[in-house]
Amino acid sequence: MKETKKNIRIAMADDHVLLRSALASLIDSFEDCQVILEAGNGKELIAAISKDKMPDLVILDLNMPEMDGLETAGRLQQQYPDIKVLMLTMYDSELSLIRLLQAGVRGFLKKDIHPTELKFALQSVIQAGYYYSNHTTGKLVNLFRQHSESNSLIQRSMLNDQEIRFLKLACSDLTYKEIAQQMGLNPRAVDTLRDQLFVKLDVKSRVGLAMLSIRHGLVTF
Repeated sequence: MKETKKNIRIAMADDHVLLRSALASLIDSFEDCQVILEAGNGKELIAAISKDKMPDLVILDLNMPEMDGLETAGRLQQQYPDIKVLMLTMYDSELSLIRLLQAGVRGFLKKDIHPTELKFALQSVIQAGYYYSNHTTGKLVNLFRQHSESNSLIQRSMLNDQEIRFLKLACSDLTYKEIAQQMGLNPRAVDTLRDQLFVKLDVKSRVGLAMLSIRHGLVTF
């Protein structure tokens, strides 16, 4: 019997070894897919990519140590723009979807996805360049409706790298002075950044910023 050529090369990064191995075995069972690389986090994955180990598509878990899925997707977009990224995530709010799209993510998967849908998602990203479930598509359509409320929501959802870094540090026990030192800013600039985020994200305190960041997957642990 002639062996089918595996023409979709896939890399995976997930710190849950059992889940990653099970998902890799499932993907390898698809006639046109082959997992060529597995890693426990984004830093490990990027270090392992080479000319001989160059995937067409990368599946990332959003929550990982060392380098999470969001940062990894951004790095891949910068260093390997031809590699397509699918994100494993439980977060599907407008804020988290927009941020992942900004990082170059081509689609979103839930960890309880049916094997048939997983196969379709992989093929869709390779052939069409993206994959969105009906649920995700509905959220994006509502987000981009042409009226002032949606436009305002889109603007609020567009966070830059400096704002994301501040949110991550704000979720720690660092003081604002220490956050300023970490970011290379003066304390007044950090106060201004914080106050702008209060308005942009419609919260009133540092606790509110932290709760929103964690709830929408902007900060992971």
